[in-house]
Order: sequence, then structure tokens, then C-alpha cells
Amino acid sequence: MKVGLYFGTFNPIHIGHLTIANYMAEFSDLDEVWMVVTPHNPLKKKKSLLDNYQRIRMVEDAVEDYPKLKSSSVEFNLPQPNYTVKTLAVLEEKYPTKEFCLIMGEDNLKNFHKWKNYEVILERYHIYVYPRISEGKVETRFDNHPKIKKVAAPIMELSSTFIRKGIKEGKDIRPMLPQSVWKYIDEMSFYR
Repeated sequence: MKVGLYFGTFNPIHIGHLTIANYMAEFSDLDEVWMVVTPHNPLKKKKSLLDNYQRIRMVEDAVEDYPKLKSSSVEFNLPQPNYTVKTLAVLEEKYPTKEFCLIMGEDNLKNFHKWKNYEVILERYHIYVYPRISEGKVETRFDNHPKIKKVAAPIMELSSTFIRKGIKEGKDIRPMLPQSVWKYIDEMSFYR
């Protein structure tokens, strides 16, 4: 079974995330997509980040009706800061019958050469890249690379930052979130 790993803080998960994940599960050769909730990205301000278990709950709620989408909290028990290469090793050991692949936006591919042990990742795993509108160029060494597969997924220019800002400003952002996620955010008064 081929599993695509879609990493993110999902703070909160929104319809853009779901659209990309579902597109990958339905229109590529991936059998499932696991939404891996990242405990803390050193590049993001921690104070705006909801608790790990609140974010995993939102992801679980969001993927509940999609049989090919799963939530994963695998990184919650790994030492921080954690690196993708370590997560992949842990998952491989835990699920030896699954073939894991990475899913990333084109913007992340532009910085991929800065990732810890990126050469090891590229040697051992396929990477599925979805388009993003962003600045800069992808390293030419990644052009036509046999392990990098560009997928013509819809371009989703919706961000969790935009949604948090909208909630804080009292805007109606309900169409941008799965209904169950909006309900939970509203009940818990998150991001206000």
C-alpha cells in the first residue's frame, strides 16, 4: 500500500488542506493520505499554535467522512525539534508493509535542499509536489528528478493564518472550514 504523508501544523485544518489531500488520494497512485500533525515548527510562532491534541482532533473530525484520508500524531512522541527523515524512519519501522511518500507544496520544494538529510529522503522516497503560487525558483537539480512527481492538483491559496485572522476579526469564515472543524473552533472560542 502506497501512503502519502502530508505534514502540517493544521492550525486549523481547512478546505484547502482537505482538497489537496483528497486530490492526491483520488487522482494519483497513492492509496491513502495521512495528515501528519506537526507538534511545533521552529519557524512558526508557538503562541498562535493550538495544543497538539486540539489540532489532531480537528484533523480527525475533518477526515472522518473520507476513507482514504487518515490523521496521524506520530510526531507527538518524537523528540523536538523533529526532522522529517526521522519521522519516515519511525513510520517505516512501525508499518513495514507500507510504502511511504512525501506530499509537499512547490514552495517547500524550493527549500528542500536545506532539509536535514534531504539527500537520504530523495534517495529512499518519492515526493509528490502540488503547485503553489510563490516566489523564487525550484533548484534545477530537482527538475525532472525521477523521485519527484509533480501533480496537477488545484492551486489552493487559502492559509490557516488567513483563517485565524478572519476569526479574530469576527468575519464569517465558515465556508473555508469543514463544518465539524468550525463547530469545534466556535464552541472552544479558538483564535478570538
